[in-house]
Amino acid sequence: MRKPGARQVTTVKKNMAETPRSSTLSDVAYERILENLFNKTLPAGAFVSQRHLVDLLDVPIAPLRDALRVLEAEGILKIHPRSGIEFVKPGLELTRSTYQFRAIIERSAVRAFAETANEDVFTSLIAKHDALIERLEAGEQGESVLTALEHLEGDLHNTIVETLNNPLISSSYQRMHNYLRLVRLDRRLTPPVMLRSLHEHLSILEACKARDADAAEAAIQQHFGAALQRHIGFS
Repeated sequence: MRKPGARQVTTVKKNMAETPRSSTLSDVAYERILENLFNKTLPAGAFVSQRHLVDLLDVPIAPLRDALRVLEAEGILKIHPRSGIEFVKPGLELTRSTYQFRAIIERSAVRAFAETANEDVFTSLIAKHDALIERLEAGEQGESVLTALEHLEGDLHNTIVETLNNPLISSSYQRMHNYLRLVRLDRRLTPPVMLRSLHEHLSILEACKARDADAAEAAIQQHFGAALQRHIGFS
């Protein structure tokens, strides 16, 4: 789903007669709820009314309810009839479940990635990691490197999962990524932590480049184990 901007929302409203109103605006409501949750306008664990969400998101009640039902099915929130909407507050159990789910999918995916991906893909990803490591080792800090790390993490892990070419897995992985963003809301990334994560990524990529599926699977399992321990240590 694309993140709607002001112009897109205006277009949606103008074309309501031409498109399925509830479906289109439900997508808008879904994206806006997640956006406000991830930027902490809606704090994790918040308990709010539907009316509050209508005012905050600027969407009608019917598509909002559709979006809320989807998000409840995905485990992001719980609807309390005649009471309000309760957003999940990440804890140790959700964190462990999220990383376990990632490992189950990506251990299989990375084997396929190591065996079938074009070598140019490995070379490109390794070069991007080396460049970001160089920036960090040179002392660069701030939002720019944090954003670069986030994009590079997504680039690597999404590329690995897409190797399976399985729409059901891709859809489930995307829902899992919403949990991951939730459990990472209070993640504190220092340069040493970022460097450790990047070097773990390189271990995965080097194993893949060597076409060693066993080593790639072991490296990604080690990466998730270390990432989980870092998260638990920061909680």
